Amino acid sequence: MGTKTITIMDDAYELLKRNKTKGESFSDVIRKSVEKKSWYDFAGAWKGVPKEDVEDMKKMLKKYKEEATKSLFEKLK
Repeated sequence: MGTKTITIMDDAYELLKRNKTKGESFSDVIRKSVEKKSWYDFAGAWKGVPKEDVEDMKKMLKKYKEEATKSLFEKLK
């Protein structure tokens, strides 16, 4: 596999650097950032999370959705 040299702005470099973990290359960080995710990639992500926490998250998401919908309708008036 070959290599390419690219020029990026300082802020973009800092974002990449901040998201880079030990043993990971900048190429790895870029791949992770731009690859398309499928719903299947998240299967089992909540496994082991206490049921109470899941219910709290569901309530929070429902409240956020209601507030966002209300805000949208107010803007459309």
